Amino acid sequence: MAKLADVAKLAGVSVTTVSRVINNYGSLSEKTKTKVFAAMHTLNYQPNSVARSLQGKSSRLIGLIFPGVSNPFFGELVQTLENKLSALDYRVILCNSVNNADTERAYLRMLQANQVAGIITGTHNLTIREYEHVDAPIISFDRHLGDNIPIVSSDNYAGGKLATELLIKTGATCIVMISGANRPNSPTNLRVKGYEDSLQQADLPTHVLELPFSMSPTLKRVEIRQHLTTLKPDAVFCSDDLTAILVGDVAQELGLKIPEQLKLVGYDGTRLIQDYQPQLSTVVQPIGDLADLMIQLLRQRIKDNKVQLQAQYTLPVSLHTGASVLATKA
Repeated sequence: MAKLADVAKLAGVSVTTVSRVINNYGSLSEKTKTKVFAAMHTLNYQPNSVARSLQGKSSRLIGLIFPGVSNPFFGELVQTLENKLSALDYRVILCNSVNNADTERAYLRMLQANQVAGIITGTHNLTIREYEHVDAPIISFDRHLGDNIPIVSSDNYAGGKLATELLIKTGATCIVMISGANRPNSPTNLRVKGYEDSLQQADLPTHVLELPFSMSPTLKRVEIRQHLTTLKPDAVFCSDDLTAILVGDVAQELGLKIPEQLKLVGYDGTRLIQDYQPQLSTVVQPIGDLADLMIQLLRQRIKDNKVQLQAQYTLPVSLHTGASVLATKA
């Protein structure tokens, strides 16, 4: 069995440095941390305190890494995952990465030190190499993290088409899409693709405004106001419901009537949004089914880490049509 000194020798650092990396103590360069974790991975080394506590038993801990639970979609997804995992006698370690790469790295190291049985992640800060150093099975939600890490998504392309085609059917001709920042290999890019293909088929122009997920609501309002006043669209499709609510607020400030002067569609369709903003038309992701599938796939990998799984699993979306698109009858 590998010892701390073996890890230090292979990484070319001191035993003290290895201990500091494991315990996330002090200021260390990412290069040093990468070397130590690579050595730990090669030697299959685990911290002694955790190894002794397990006493040969399989861990019942699952790590969840998400941007944060303040967003209604991630909040509902995390709660659903935790409830379903608890029913299966797993305990959850929740890691809110707040879209910070260093925070996510620290959480990933902590999960490894605690020898979690598996990880479900929905963030996209880290490189493929960093995730591939993790021994525990990983299932990704809506993010490409590595060739051997399965992705579970709802049908982003179909969602983009559903929303856009609904707006086209209402007679809208200047349809703006507000999306998060597009990232390479991100399945959510397909929402934009569905929007663009639908408008191309209708011979209508595309107008995509990218607002990063981490941008503050105040700055988003500034960008939204500028687009509504300069471009004067008659419809807006947002890739998340919170941004759609912001658009509705700015439109009201500008004296624009919804849906008479501006039609509006969001994305995610959480129970919170449908209960408190029922007038918002939105593409609904099947959160319960997504959680079930991610847990099912993770348990397969926990049982056999070499089991062959598909690279991509896609579940269907649906459309909730509210008064933000179709005027209610008097």
